[in-house]
Amino acid sequence: MANATQNRPLSPHLSVYRLYPTMVMSIVHRITGAALYFGTVLVAWWLIATAAGPAYFEFTNAIFGSILGRLVLFAYTWALLHHMIGGIRHLVWDTGRGLEKDVSTKIAWATLVVSVALTIILWAIALIAA
Repeated sequence: MANATQNRPLSPHLSVYRLYPTMVMSIVHRITGAALYFGTVLVAWWLIATAAGPAYFEFTNAIFGSILGRLVLFAYTWALLHHMIGGIRHLVWDTGRGLEKDVSTKIAWATLVVSVALTIILWAIALIAA
């Protein structure tokens, strides 16, 4: 019986797999989806603060206007855009297009590049308009 347990195959684990861009973007898509729950709570908090009165609204704006608050909002913006673009990628895949290995890898990289670019553009426009 001892020999039977020694010859059992090992289950695959992370050291066996090579990370591909499509795998990483799939993982990041799930992480951004979870992060959007937290970010939506922050958006709801800000909306509630607008209804709570000027003093509480100023308090909330001071938090969101701090360096840490702006970093969190920037990350939330990127997570929102990245998750949206990842969703569009999945919709394209649902049509049967872009499933070839080289094409899906290019789309994975494009998802990352476009989400970062759109986040920077959106924040640049917001800062110029402010």
